[in-house]
Amino acid sequence: MINQTIKEVIQNNSDELIEIRRKLHSEPELSWEEENTTAFICEYLDKLEIPYRKAEPTGVIAEIKGGKAGKTVALRADMDALSVEELNKDLPYASKEEGKMHACGHDAHTSMLLIAAKALNGIKEELPGNVRLIFQPAEEVATGAREMVKQGAVKGVDNVFGIHIWSQMPTNKVACTQGPSFASADIFTVTFKGRGGHGAMPQDCIDATIVASSFVMNVQSVVSRTVDPQNPAVLTVGKMAVGTRFNVIAENAVIEGTVRCFDPKTRDHIEKQLQIYAENVANIYGATAQVEYYRGTQAVINDEYSAKLVQKVASNAFGEDAVYNEKPTMGGEDFSFYLDEVPGSFALVGSGNPEKDTEWAHHHGKFNIDEDALATGAELYAQYAWAYLHE
Repeated sequence: MINQTIKEVIQNNSDELIEIRRKLHSEPELSWEEENTTAFICEYLDKLEIPYRKAEPTGVIAEIKGGKAGKTVALRADMDALSVEELNKDLPYASKEEGKMHACGHDAHTSMLLIAAKALNGIKEELPGNVRLIFQPAEEVATGAREMVKQGAVKGVDNVFGIHIWSQMPTNKVACTQGPSFASADIFTVTFKGRGGHGAMPQDCIDATIVASSFVMNVQSVVSRTVDPQNPAVLTVGKMAVGTRFNVIAENAVIEGTVRCFDPKTRDHIEKQLQIYAENVANIYGATAQVEYYRGTQAVINDEYSAKLVQKVASNAFGEDAVYNEKPTMGGEDFSFYLDEVPGSFALVGSGNPEKDTEWAHHHGKFNIDEDALATGAELYAQYAWAYLHE
């Protein structure tokens, strides 16, 4: 079921939608520092006379009360930026903050949800239920959603829906498949302690460089030889810090990396294997090992009903060709914490357009979006809420 008024309101406000996105893009704020962004959101909601409350320190939870009793659907947008230097210096709306940039599209998500709220608020008397609006901080550090849940963001909610702008998909395509969408994302740190000494006297030392190097080489077999090939998993060592000088055998080595997968049992298995590999490699060389494993985001698993509803809404609102089959990504998303509480789905809206140079990877300094995708995202938010409440 598509609401024509929603479509018209969003089309008529497309210039404002772009204007909001550009304002937010030029004034990026990092995770848990989104004070000005939050103030702007609250000011906009005040103009619409949509009631809201703040979630400490920088979140906003608003609610559009429908004219009739019914279910409650939540729409979520994140709003934090990244510690990335913008390389699009020629843009009139380029970041004004050195070393900070909206390099993942969260400026787009926030602006889309604000305009979606405007459209829904105008027809609230026709809504058989309520629409919760969640403006979430700190997605990039994977702690924002967890904190919003603690502060009641989805309390009393029956379904939750989120969107991510996606530069790897063509502009205005919509992807939302049932099942895994984003992987769990964990961080591990392995610290090896050997015995340092003179580079000319290795017989008196336990070389932490050798220990760490051996671990890095051997740990690759955790995924390739102990994980079911039909359960996708990635184990990446991204950093190794060891040594202080060319002629000093290192006493300590610190390795940092990430683990990504979709299956909870695979996640448990890899965590255990990291401990086993680290201890055994250390024992071979007479060193010791300490493993710290931080569980970040859960895997995003789209509810079957909700995913099919997104596909139906996208097809009816934008045409059958708009529905896109995008494979799951090993990237992480803390939207998963909402899905731990209530069923829902997370969709991707394409913004990649080679003619506009918007196919750069997320988190890159040249990242930008095709602004034609903004109206699609805003309408998808609003039409999903309308359709869910009328199902």
